[in-house]
Amino acid sequence: MKLTVLVDNNTIIDQYYLAEPAVSYWIESEGKKILFDVGYSDVFIRNAKALNIDLKETDYLVLSHGHLDHTWGIEPFIDLVGDKTKNMKLIAHPDVFDRKFHPEFGDIGTRKRKGEMEKYFDLDLSKTPRWLTKNLCFLGEIPRKNDFEARIPIGKIIKNGREFPDYLMDDSALTYKSKRGIVVITGCSHSGICNILDYGKKICRERKILDVIGGFHLLNVKKEILDKTIEYLNSCEIQNLHPCHCTDLKAKIELGKSFPIREVGSGLVLEYE
Repeated sequence: MKLTVLVDNNTIIDQYYLAEPAVSYWIESEGKKILFDVGYSDVFIRNAKALNIDLKETDYLVLSHGHLDHTWGIEPFIDLVGDKTKNMKLIAHPDVFDRKFHPEFGDIGTRKRKGEMEKYFDLDLSKTPRWLTKNLCFLGEIPRKNDFEARIPIGKIIKNGREFPDYLMDDSALTYKSKRGIVVITGCSHSGICNILDYGKKICRERKILDVIGGFHLLNVKKEILDKTIEYLNSCEIQNLHPCHCTDLKAKIELGKSFPIREVGSGLVLEYE
């Protein structure tokens, strides 16, 4: 599998790509091409062009969850690809296109609803895992088993005309079964990075973790939560970590005391056997 970071909050020195506080990855695995999240704007498209990546060849569009920094690039993507979207399967959780809003920031969810997206894509909205290739899996709804993650809602979600606290049940991730352990690819980890790893290991029937890349949702978290996260990670067989996007410097420093932390930025390319 080959993963190219199309968008991250950061850039890498001497690699002249654009950044924004968002996520978008281009994944090539076993003959399939997967676009994982589409960032906040058309930046992922501009970086893809600079990287000689043809987004019109996308087989699967996977959305990690329905927040603006992962989905607002859908409109420029549709404009770029045109009718070819009909040949693409869009995979996400069933709640991904429900309206999400925050009392301070307003609408923070997708700009398009499910009915409109059905006009463009072959939708596969699933709470259960979906294998995109023999070794690459969309995890669906993540079971929330521990007592320290995913406990605080972010704004509200509207379902069937009613408002509910939004615990981001639509937050999911990808796993890839490599020869040396699984690779876990996250968007924001609102469901909890430890919950995601626990479920990913279960679905892939593999305890070794070769790498984790993506947002860990560790922004200004309490010391107790950070300590419990590191305690869990230390119980796993983790070889590398690429924390980015919604992982702040304090969290990276603490993680770096126990694990090899790798830099992430737009244009980064990672390859796994």
